[in-house]
Amino acid sequence: MLKSCFLLLALAAFTPYCHAVETRFWIQNDQLDFEKGTLKNLSLRSDGRLALAPVFKELLASSTPYLWTIAEDSKGNLYTAGGGPGISQAKIVLIDPAGKSKTLAELPAMEIHAIAIDRNDRIFAATSPDGKVYRIGADGKTELVYDPKAKYIWGMAFDSKGNLFVATGDQGEVHRITPDGKGSIFFRTEETHARSIAVDAKDNVILGTEPGGLVIRVSPEGEGFVLYQAAKREITAVAIAENGAIYASGVGNKSPGSSSPTAPLAVPILSTSSPLSPGVSSRIVPITSAAAPTPAVPAPISGGSELYRIEPDNSPRKIWSHPQDVIYAIGFDAQGHAILGTGNKGKIYSIDSDIVSTLLINALPTQVTSLLSGRDGKLYAATGNIGSVYQIGPAMEKQGTYESDPYDTGSFSYWGHLVWKGGSDGGQLAFETRSGNLDRPQKNWSTWVPVEGASRVASPAARFLQYRATLAAPNNGRSPELTEVEIAYMPKNIAPVVEEVDVTPANYKFPQPVSALPAAGQTLTLPALGQRRRQPGAASAESLASSQTLQYAKGQMGVRWAATDQNNDGMIYKVEIRGINESEWKLLHDKVKEKYLSWDTAAFPDGAYKLRVTASDSPGNPPGQALSNQLESESFVIDNTPPRITGLTGSRSGTQVTVRWKAKDALSVVEKAEYSLDGHEWTIVEPTTRLSDSLEHDFVLTLDNPGPGEHTVAVRVSDEFDNQSVEKVVIR
Repeated sequence: MLKSCFLLLALAAFTPYCHAVETRFWIQNDQLDFEKGTLKNLSLRSDGRLALAPVFKELLASSTPYLWTIAEDSKGNLYTAGGGPGISQAKIVLIDPAGKSKTLAELPAMEIHAIAIDRNDRIFAATSPDGKVYRIGADGKTELVYDPKAKYIWGMAFDSKGNLFVATGDQGEVHRITPDGKGSIFFRTEETHARSIAVDAKDNVILGTEPGGLVIRVSPEGEGFVLYQAAKREITAVAIAENGAIYASGVGNKSPGSSSPTAPLAVPILSTSSPLSPGVSSRIVPITSAAAPTPAVPAPISGGSELYRIEPDNSPRKIWSHPQDVIYAIGFDAQGHAILGTGNKGKIYSIDSDIVSTLLINALPTQVTSLLSGRDGKLYAATGNIGSVYQIGPAMEKQGTYESDPYDTGSFSYWGHLVWKGGSDGGQLAFETRSGNLDRPQKNWSTWVPVEGASRVASPAARFLQYRATLAAPNNGRSPELTEVEIAYMPKNIAPVVEEVDVTPANYKFPQPVSALPAAGQTLTLPALGQRRRQPGAASAESLASSQTLQYAKGQMGVRWAATDQNNDGMIYKVEIRGINESEWKLLHDKVKEKYLSWDTAAFPDGAYKLRVTASDSPGNPPGQALSNQLESESFVIDNTPPRITGLTGSRSGTQVTVRWKAKDALSVVEKAEYSLDGHEWTIVEPTTRLSDSLEHDFVLTLDNPGPGEHTVAVRVSDEFDNQSVEKVVIR
């Protein structure tokens, strides 16, 4: 609906300006519009749909700065752990099905990045930056079960046979711990970090690496195969969908030389178990890049993130990206949609399809570091800064609000009706508005006022407006939806402003549009208003912003002006003239549409004058509402009378001829004098003072040996308005 003047302008509208008396519309109907506001208990779909969000219930508010992992046993108990700066004992916290929490165990480490639970509900936890794997009993007793001699342990996952796979850094190795507790190197990635890990239904280990951004599938026999090389540096998470598709998240921009040795996609990577089997070689490239920093606090990551899906036939596809949000975790909801946990603004996204996604949760500024698909359609999230555990859904919130970003109309405005689009589906939508004249809502704004139905906004007229939408659903009812909000307004008319009036040099006029260019030397280019004017005949070929080219026309004069209208109204102008000693203005031209005018000065006696330009916004307003503003020019001179030549004499002394004369002008400087001997070319003559800076000058011309016989000397003088006089003297 092209109602808004702003939309018309953005879409190359048919009219050149918006009229003040036309109703304008503030319209919000897409994701970019709604993202500017504040969502509470609402989700926002990428096609611009607002609806109630899943319940986001806090289960644990820990004292740990960052919780990095969350797992669930067969009884529904949740286990989470993390760490942070200054921590010497990393805690493992148990949350029972009733929601009660307790510290189950403490490990001698700064952080715990991974927890895995086997089919017998035995709990395994991995520490960093001194990577070790511990087993924790139901009574909280801890036992060191494996030391991979690695600095970091980023993730752990069990296969169907009870083998525990451990992803490490900074040598990029994957270790395997068998059910009987024996551990060894299972696979070397040739990357600095095996950054993320999952196991599929066929017991293939799926790895994400850093810094090459590789997604690798490792068979149960330890053979590696690169499924995808991402454009991003680090694969922070991998997850397996029910149909076997692999979801992987890539973050961070690659720098030159940062990635490991590369090969075409789908090229197998040789690997071995440890110790090496006879006759099998390993292809290992020494890693020279520095180890990653201690992950106590996530370092800022530039370049946003991308989500890839690798189908069961190994075909990859990028299905989602964001320029700022960084994916830390991938999970799945009860419908099988991929769920993304991101930072650093705590946003949780649902990937509804390859083209539609939904911002499910807009939590407090934080990092959503881990996601867990639990029982009965429940989804759990662990966060950092500060470390907490939340349950997401499956129930929906009963009420949510959207508070728009304040809208700036550009000037004091009157409000019209608020109209919305969407669907209630048994739910309720209610709107409130408030207004003010500050660019941000404060106490000095008006209070919130309800908007009843599609009635007129009742907030006081002002420059800024804000609305708040409340969506509510009854018990067991579906969420209402909001897809568009349209608020009508009309700015109060403001008088135009004439900012500057500039009278152009004499004898030039503004040209009418013509197909042919004027002859060289017959034009004058004026600089933009406020810039220094160039002398006639010295116009530069350089392009000046808002410069204008005038054509030479004797007796013509021009005026141009700068005028603005805060309402973007169309304007029309009146130009008047007055002699410097006169008291009343005389109309020179009315209803001028351009911001310039030329006129013939022949009808005006020589003298000093002023111009007055009046700008009116009448084209865009009714007669009773149109406003105007005017500005006078500096005084200027009209001079169409040539200077007088007096006392012209000529004498001969031997072979030398001397010619003398005076030149005088009533109003302007005598700018130039020339002579012609016997009808030949004109030659410049300097005044006796050498400077042409006065209304009156004396001239003495000496001609050496012009030849015997009679000679005719013509003299010509010009003033600065290009008025000329010519006289002659005959010398015998």
